[in-house]
Amino acid sequence: MMANPPKPLVICGPSGVGKSTIIKRLTDEFPGLFGFSVSHTTRKPRTGECDGVNYHYVTREDFLSCKENGDFIETAEFSGNMYGTSKMAIQSIQQKCQICILDIEMQGVIQIKKIPELEPNYVFIQPPSIEELERRLIERKTETEESLKKRLDTAKRELEYGANLDNFDIVIVNDDVDKASGMLRAFMIEHIEKVQHSKDTTS
Repeated sequence: MMANPPKPLVICGPSGVGKSTIIKRLTDEFPGLFGFSVSHTTRKPRTGECDGVNYHYVTREDFLSCKENGDFIETAEFSGNMYGTSKMAIQSIQQKCQICILDIEMQGVIQIKKIPELEPNYVFIQPPSIEELERRLIERKTETEESLKKRLDTAKRELEYGANLDNFDIVIVNDDVDKASGMLRAFMIEHIEKVQHSKDTTS
C-alpha cells in the first residue's frame, strides 16, 4: 500500500440530479487520474451492463457473508436490492495512484463517516429544486408512479442531510452542468495536481 494514497472522492446527491454527467466531465478532462469503485449488488444486471464493470453482481447470500466478514465500508438497501462498497475496491484504485470516486447514497455517507482512516473529500450535488428533480426523473422514463414517489421521498431526506454544511466539504447546485462541473473541478484541482505529481515522479 502507498504511504499516502490519494483521498477518495465521495459524491452524494439524489437520484436524477446529474451526478454521472458531472463526474464524467471531470474524469474525461483528467484521464487516468480517477478510478471508479465498482460496488457489489444483489440486483440483476440491466441490458448492456457487465459484471465487474457496472457492478459486481452477487447473490444475497454472498453479499450477506461479505458484510458479516467486514468486507464493506458501506452497504445500503434500495428497492429490495442490496448495494455495498468493498474495501478492496477502493484499495485497488489507490494502489494505481488514482483518486477513487464513490457515488453513494446518503446512508452510505453516514457509514463512511465512521471510518476515520478513509478521510475522503465529501461533495453533495443538489438539484435547483425538488420540482426540477421530479421533472428530470419523469423525463428518464425509467420510473413507475410508485418508484418515482419513493425516489422523491428519499430525495427530500437527502436534501435535508445535504443542507447541513457539517456533512459535506462542498455543496454544488446543478442548475447548469457547465457551472456545476467547474465547481467540482475547482474543488478537486489541488488533489488532482498532487496525484499527477506523484504519478510523474514514480513513472
